[in-house]
Amino acid sequence: MKILLSIKPEYVERILNGTKKFEYRKKIFKNKNVNTVVIYATKPIGKVVGEFYIRNIIEDNPQTIWNLTNKYSGISKNSFDEYFHNVQEGFAIEIAHFVKYKKELELNEVSKKLKSAPQSFAYI
Repeated sequence: MKILLSIKPEYVERILNGTKKFEYRKKIFKNKNVNTVVIYATKPIGKVVGEFYIRNIIEDNPQTIWNLTNKYSGISKNSFDEYFHNVQEGFAIEIAHFVKYKKELELNEVSKKLKSAPQSFAYI
């Protein structure tokens, strides 16, 4: 099963070049059958650019997540702390293999149900 995540273009670039191997989230999908994440690069790109397979999902408090993942976080400690400010539990989705699409797609090319990019995630 696949989900669609909205990710800022700067972080998509870091996923592409291998410096970001974890995608951080405050909330995560409940369906345990999700194994693939399709990436929507937010504006100014505004397109679906590729997908990755999930190697693992770490669920813990933010400090433990940072300690386990910071080498390949692709973000600064300040950005990480700002994102998880006042959050007791977070998630780090480990990226196993990223596949960049040859042609970037519009949301409606991925799913007719998608009218806009998801704030958190959408099942597709």
